[in-house]
Amino acid sequence: METSNGLKVTVETVIQVPVAKVWKYWTEPDHITKWYQPSADWHAPRAENDLRVGGNFLTRMEARDGSMGFDFSGIYDEVKLHETISYTLGDGRKVDIAFVDQGDATKLIEIFDAETMHPVEFQQAGWQAIIDNFKRYVEESER
Repeated sequence: METSNGLKVTVETVIQVPVAKVWKYWTEPDHITKWYQPSADWHAPRAENDLRVGGNFLTRMEARDGSMGFDFSGIYDEVKLHETISYTLGDGRKVDIAFVDQGDATKLIEIFDAETMHPVEFQQAGWQAIIDNFKRYVEESER
């Protein structure tokens, strides 16, 4: 089964918090479980993160009504503190994340290989919703 159609999709946001704090919220499992969902009817009850080249990560995503769930997981290919994270998902697709230091703000840019099961627009909307939720969580936590 083909998992990638060769298309790369970009989502991005600007968080009004310095990059070192954004990095912490993005990478620590205790925080990941609080923001990693595209909408209120989903949640992430568990997260594991071995943030190093060759390290594994896993975030369990579940519908709050218990109707479905899946593990979002992969292996890190590159980790540059406060700058970039690159990983390969279990199905072979690649993801690159840039943390762009803008002083008191951080631009987060995520580029991922689209999969073939869902329309690209659907995937982009879902990934954008997750980083928008991340932005909300970080900015509210820092108030």
